[in-house]
Amino acid sequence: MTLRILIFFLTIYFTCVNGHSQTLTVLDMDNKSPLEFTAISQSKNNLIVFTDESGKANISSFVRSDKVEIRLYGYKPKVRTFKELEDKGYTVFLESTTIALEQTVVSATKWSQSRQEIPARITSITKEERELLNPQTAADLLGISGEVFIQKSQQGGGSPMIRGFSTNRLLYTVDGVRMNTAIFRSGNLHNVISLDPFATESTEVFFGPGSIIYGSDAIGAVMSFQTLQPEFSKDDNLLLKGSATLRTSTANSERTGHVHLKYGGKKWAAVSSISRNDYGDLRMGSRGPEIFLRPTFVVREGDQDVVIENPDPRNQAPTSYDQYNIMQKIRFSPNRKWDFHYGFHYSASSEFDRYDRLTRVRPNGLPASGEWKYGPQTWMMNHFKISHTADQAGIFDQFTLSLALQNFGESRIDRNFNNPNRRTRVEEVDAYSANLDFLKELPNDAKVFYGLEYVLNDVRSTGTSENILTGATNTAAARYPMATWNSYAAYGTYQKKISPSSLLQAGLRYSRFGIRADFSNNQDFYPLPFDQSQNEEGALTASTGWVFTPDNTWTFHLNASTGFRAPNVDDIGKVFDSEPGTVMIPNPNLKAEYAYNLEANAGKVINENIMVDLTAYYTLLENGLVRREATLNGQDSIIYDGELSRVLSLQNAAFVRILGLQAALEIKIDDHFTFSSRLNIQKGTEEMEDGQQSPSRHAPPTFGVTRLEYKREKIRAQLYSEYAGGFSFEQLPLEERGKPELYAIDENGNPISPSWATLNLKGFYQLLPNVSLSVGLENITDVRYRTYGSGIAAPGRNFLVALTASF
Repeated sequence: MTLRILIFFLTIYFTCVNGHSQTLTVLDMDNKSPLEFTAISQSKNNLIVFTDESGKANISSFVRSDKVEIRLYGYKPKVRTFKELEDKGYTVFLESTTIALEQTVVSATKWSQSRQEIPARITSITKEERELLNPQTAADLLGISGEVFIQKSQQGGGSPMIRGFSTNRLLYTVDGVRMNTAIFRSGNLHNVISLDPFATESTEVFFGPGSIIYGSDAIGAVMSFQTLQPEFSKDDNLLLKGSATLRTSTANSERTGHVHLKYGGKKWAAVSSISRNDYGDLRMGSRGPEIFLRPTFVVREGDQDVVIENPDPRNQAPTSYDQYNIMQKIRFSPNRKWDFHYGFHYSASSEFDRYDRLTRVRPNGLPASGEWKYGPQTWMMNHFKISHTADQAGIFDQFTLSLALQNFGESRIDRNFNNPNRRTRVEEVDAYSANLDFLKELPNDAKVFYGLEYVLNDVRSTGTSENILTGATNTAAARYPMATWNSYAAYGTYQKKISPSSLLQAGLRYSRFGIRADFSNNQDFYPLPFDQSQNEEGALTASTGWVFTPDNTWTFHLNASTGFRAPNVDDIGKVFDSEPGTVMIPNPNLKAEYAYNLEANAGKVINENIMVDLTAYYTLLENGLVRREATLNGQDSIIYDGELSRVLSLQNAAFVRILGLQAALEIKIDDHFTFSSRLNIQKGTEEMEDGQQSPSRHAPPTFGVTRLEYKREKIRAQLYSEYAGGFSFEQLPLEERGKPELYAIDENGNPISPSWATLNLKGFYQLLPNVSLSVGLENITDVRYRTYGSGIAAPGRNFLVALTASF
């Protein structure tokens, strides 16, 4: 009897020990990275488990199974017996069928989810893609997706256009924190360059309205940047690792250095990062429209502005600038239930010239400006985040509390040609935000995501005028009123898996927002008929979507959603010249604009080696904020900056319709070569003041990228072409026809945006286990071109090299 009891307990003991060791690890065959959300199933007993973020899953319940299926969308499935898995040490390598879609996304709900659970198009840019394609700035990082069009007015810039929308109709987030402020404008934005691509772990673009989770501004897309995260040590030793990179390129004499260090123990961890960039004047290509050349530029000699001949007309002077970025994060996790994060980000640029303004000329042929530049652009963020996992049933399974304080500083410095008065306008914004997000898993494969949000922006704006001959300084008109902008909201999203292959999702959000503005800082300069203004309004947005994956080779989704953009301080309060002969004045009576979006997607994997993905969408923007003629105290024109200028203001007066198609093709030719292509077609229509319809300003021509990639152990290489169609004068938006300095001209002297294409070659080689080399030759054919809407020509032929040492 005693022997039987002993045998029984020994059997239980060894079963438990063996069960704890039966953890399957699933890795990517090419780069050995863990694969999250891999499905491990056995149909006979209806068993299924999924791998976690480390690619691991407990498969002790599969003991003695003669058929274990391992499947992940974008990878070739594997079928093994449990004994075979045991013999291989419970490690499986999956081979990609195409360039695998990023499986884990956070931009849709702020929680880590499988891409197959989201009824919307999301594209991801991985660390591996960034290392190979080596973009200079965060704007260029977005551009390598092949699905984001980038406009530039100067080298220190980059304004994304996505699905026919741009500027403050797109939302930026950094580690889940809203970056948009109350002075994000409807003109081209360059705030994205404050982000450091070297400190970015992954980037996601969530296409279409994202207002349910992110509120105002998320109309065209949400761009989500996830920065480097601290890592815990897995044993008693101190974890210590990092990398250092040196990079240079020839088109703008770039000098870049970056270093980051991760260090930590079992319960605490940290990461430190610093980058320094120095860019010289940008050199354009040799083959293209001569009108883009820079034959002369202005210098200051003694007490005069002088136009001198440019010794190299392809050199776009002045466009140089420099920048540095610092990041420090600290993480503490006392146990599996609690996780505390603190992050500090700081970015500062030098002054940089606004090149498109410096190319403007007056009717007499002389330059309009003696100088026009942006002052140092600074961004600082303090971010504190608490995450908690509940250990018993309640109203939530997990929650996160995110508190952030951001400070933005920017300024504009301009002076007319041979005018001694230099005008400087300085803007500062303190942006406070608090987000409380919850996740609750419900019975029968259902989840609910819900939360609360509060945002407050404090805007300070001043203006000064300096006589550069005498040094006398006076108060001048400010760009904005002194103002506060606030928003508070509640939201919820319900997700239900109605069958193994079908999922429904629905969401609702109510936001309340308001602006208080004090215009007294400008009353001495503009005869405004008001001193104060106060706006308050509510917005209700909704979304619903369906995801259908009948098998591992098909995926479908349908989505209907709404979005909104609350008027901000830039909308209601700015005074500036949008183009020669016009001036924008404040309008404190604006209401929110609303977007209605429909989206349909179908993806198909053919013969495990070909993937085709098509997404069609339609977006209607109503009550749109657009520039319209106005009056000030009954006058339709006023003297502004010494010139009689027609009065304009933003008004809720138009609609915008966008119809588009995003297409993707990926072909795995063999174990080493992959061909892929992305194409984006969007047609926009905007209602004008006289009732006629014009092409929408922020809907660029058809654009895309085609790539041929080679991978083999230590080496990766990619030959690719980026391209965009053109606009004739008749196709050019009416608003753009008044900016001839941005465009080429046709045989009739009318502005046009020519089509263009570049050929590029990039390579990545692992020289040593801890040393890698990235090289590239961009714009091999040395094409001279400007992307649509840009005031500066793109780089000509450019050789770049980066050396990275990891430790």
